[in-house]
Amino acid sequence: MNLSMIRYIAGWILSFEAAFLSLPCLIALLYREKEGIAFVAVLLVCLAIGLLLVWKKPKNTVFFAKEGFVSAALCWIIMSIFGALPFVLCGDIPSFTDALFETISGFTTTGASVLKDVESLSRCSMFWRCFTHWIGGMGVIVFLMTVLPLTGGSWIHLLRAESPGPSVGKLVPRMRHTAGILYLIYLCMTIIEIVLLLFGGVNWFDAVTISFGTAGTGGFSILNSGFVTYSSYVKIVVAVFMMLFGVNFNVYFLMLNRKFVQALRCEELRYYLMIIGISTLIITLNILSICGSFGKALEEAFFQVSSIITTTGFASADFNLWPQTSKTILVLLMFIGACAGSTGGGIKVSRLVILIKTIRKELASIIHPRSVKKIKMEGKPVEHEVLRSTNVFMITYVILFAFSVLLISFNGFDLTTNFTAVAATLNNIGPGLELVGPTGNFGFFSSFSKYVLMFDMLAGRLELFPMLLFFSPSTWMQSGFVRKKRFPLCKR
Repeated sequence: MNLSMIRYIAGWILSFEAAFLSLPCLIALLYREKEGIAFVAVLLVCLAIGLLLVWKKPKNTVFFAKEGFVSAALCWIIMSIFGALPFVLCGDIPSFTDALFETISGFTTTGASVLKDVESLSRCSMFWRCFTHWIGGMGVIVFLMTVLPLTGGSWIHLLRAESPGPSVGKLVPRMRHTAGILYLIYLCMTIIEIVLLLFGGVNWFDAVTISFGTAGTGGFSILNSGFVTYSSYVKIVVAVFMMLFGVNFNVYFLMLNRKFVQALRCEELRYYLMIIGISTLIITLNILSICGSFGKALEEAFFQVSSIITTTGFASADFNLWPQTSKTILVLLMFIGACAGSTGGGIKVSRLVILIKTIRKELASIIHPRSVKKIKMEGKPVEHEVLRSTNVFMITYVILFAFSVLLISFNGFDLTTNFTAVAATLNNIGPGLELVGPTGNFGFFSSFSKYVLMFDMLAGRLELFPMLLFFSPSTWMQSGFVRKKRFPLCKR
């Protein structure tokens, strides 16, 4: 394993985190908050350690999938630990476990919170809490590839480790240009949403923090009431942008190159929009008696469907009080998730489509044993490697999900709470049902359960395998940290 390269990447990540921390420092200066001292202190520590780690560039810059996955997992863990320190030092979140939970939830764009009173936070802490969504939405390693002049095919392993979806490729021949295009689209869409929210009468601080949560499909709100008090205009703008950020960014790249027909032919996009449309219609009719009018019901249904399927987690109503049909649909949407190559979490629509087509293929082969049929997406055969990785992902996902529910069940809470808590964290959604519903939080869980859910958030954001590989003993064999014992052969 190329440990020197992993060290080098971790150093740059800490250096970039120091740069990101400068923004909440400016917010503290603007609002004259003494809590900003904590952010300055952590900024200096991150910068010092980061510069120390990148002082000497490795001679061997080549690494493979294992190094890419380990680097991604390690960077997200380090980034979360240092990102939690300002909350502890300034006293806004005194418990390190709670601060780490909140920070991991932010960076992984989960939006699950342990805070009962969000409005009691200082402005700089509130800004940093929401800004972590924007940083984690597109991925900090993608940002690293955008800024640094990195070359070579090895960097595709980093992109694959951090980017969501069954398969990841290049938009253009050079990886740096691919990362740059992704971030440019991401930034422009965020700015457009901020401008539209400002037109709706939202103050600049709310507009920026809401847009951070929407762009990263995160879900942290700056109000205890969530989106209940915002106008219909604001809810519609946010709902539309949540849906847009859940689309594969390759579609936007094709549109920028005026390949509109090719973009609209995206099979995953059609299914994604179809699921949103059907779910919105059913829930609208189901909650019509609660809302009183069709327009209000449609507004609430569309907002929550967009929020849940994109794994954003914003709440404009307490859907924990909705009829069972509506709640069941929302839980199913938690698992489906957004499109591959978006900022959303979940299993992804493309994987679901591939799995359904695999089942159809198996049924057809039973009826016609001699038939040869390939699974296709958008008219092209799906590679065997993609099919294999999709099947393995689903098996791993089910095992990890079941094991996590078992572990947190020792707290003694009801099954709905435990089940949806794991679903909300592993799928990077935020709110669940019952005690972890939109009006609740995760603060009542024990420290052990919180660490289980933290692992789930990181595993869900990094598509399971980087985190599992990072904690696997076999990964570190012969790496310099763990030496495999060798036993002499027995002589006869």
